Amino acid sequence: MSSLLTKEQYAAKAADIKFYVEPFIDGKYQKSKAGNTMDTINPATGEVLAQVTACDASDVDYAVEVSRKAFDEGKWSLMAPGDRKLVLLKLANLIEDNQTELAVLESLESGKPISECQLTDLPETIGTIQWHAEAIDKIYDQISPTNSNTVGLIVREPLGVVGCVLPWNFPLMMLAWKIAPALAGGSSVIVKPAEQTSMTALRIGELAIEAGIPAGVLNILPGMGPEVGEPMGRHHGIDAVSFTGSTEVGRLFLEFSAQSNLKKIILECGGKNPAVVLSDADNLDSVAEHCVAAALWNMGQNCTANSRLIVHKDIKDTLLEKVREKMADWHTGDPMDPGNQLGAIISREQYDKILGYIQSAKDEGAELIEGGNAIEAGNGLFIEPTLFAGVTPEMTIAKEEIFGPVFAMMVVDSDEEAIQLANDTCYGLQASLYTSNVTKAHKYGRALQAGTVSVNCYGEGDMTTPFGGYKLSGFGGRDNSLMAHDQYTEVKTIWIDVSGALS
Repeated sequence: MSSLLTKEQYAAKAADIKFYVEPFIDGKYQKSKAGNTMDTINPATGEVLAQVTACDASDVDYAVEVSRKAFDEGKWSLMAPGDRKLVLLKLANLIEDNQTELAVLESLESGKPISECQLTDLPETIGTIQWHAEAIDKIYDQISPTNSNTVGLIVREPLGVVGCVLPWNFPLMMLAWKIAPALAGGSSVIVKPAEQTSMTALRIGELAIEAGIPAGVLNILPGMGPEVGEPMGRHHGIDAVSFTGSTEVGRLFLEFSAQSNLKKIILECGGKNPAVVLSDADNLDSVAEHCVAAALWNMGQNCTANSRLIVHKDIKDTLLEKVREKMADWHTGDPMDPGNQLGAIISREQYDKILGYIQSAKDEGAELIEGGNAIEAGNGLFIEPTLFAGVTPEMTIAKEEIFGPVFAMMVVDSDEEAIQLANDTCYGLQASLYTSNVTKAHKYGRALQAGTVSVNCYGEGDMTTPFGGYKLSGFGGRDNSLMAHDQYTEVKTIWIDVSGALS
């Protein structure tokens, strides 16, 4: 279990940290063919940390070439499953050995609180790789029920070259969610980190080589979406793209696939997730604690953030006061201070967008209960945790994904109205349900249109449970669980005549 350092110790680590700025291709850091760069900025200070290489289509072509060569040579794709397992377990151990460096690097680039990076993101990154590594030699192929003259084999084969396009809100965790099952299955992988948060992924490339993953199997290409993401989506040499990000960009990857080689597309997109509190919910202190965490975790920059708090009228006043009390425990400030639960907003663009949603809520008549302001901190991008009440379904903050520390209380007259309102969205990623009635837990848990429903808690499941969405929140597969392996393998039937008819 990782432990936290002091603010002063983290500051000293940050002052001496190495920045990783060049693409990692064919087992080493290399100069980009394009020669372009992009600034990576610390959102807590506005400081330019480094100029990271901005790759383009020529770098994508090169990465695909070396990835395909590595795949065809079979040093990884044909390696015995148990041997691949040992290599990935070593990678997990190396990440653990370097976890403080990675946590500081991620906090600097993303503005995430160092406590969250150290105590949540790094342990989950390590655990994800370990879990999928251990699954490698425990997933069996099948034999079909045939007559005595035939044998039908149903086997998995590695897909080939997989592209992974990552978001900025959980850089290391999302990297692990995607590369672990893809590498476990024997595929080669090309990763495009989010342009705001590239350096931890680049560092993982180096650790992968140290762990024993052959050169060319894992390649990291920093860059912008149009210059790297789109060429990956259109490339005929890439067999699948797994993308986490906005629904708008997810649609584009489906178009790129249709216009190229019909590559597999796996999408985990946006959400407008409800926390549904029924009239019989008990222990409202616990309910409030979960609801606040669900809305504010990672500054609300989370696809499963419960930004809609749907509450039965009989308990709305009591719950509102308890939510306000719990919000006071969430402190915003310097991400390098482990005493802060909330850090900086990722970028000026996102910061302005969140403030725009807050203003629209005020303009449309919502009642501001807590927060609602920017926090002045030099060039840092900080926003107060914000709660609105008196929100109606037609208001903008009730319909659109905010991706910030803002949530809205909506009041209903009945349980049935609560479920109807919860489902009244084009998204369906996650929903939380609070009730003391086990029958309602089952009935309404099934009625909620979401890929994950947590009951009497806020949760996304764990590594053993599939993660993905309904409707515009997801397409093509699931992250996590054994189902994640299905996305990165092909299924082949081998039909053998053993009757001796040809002899």
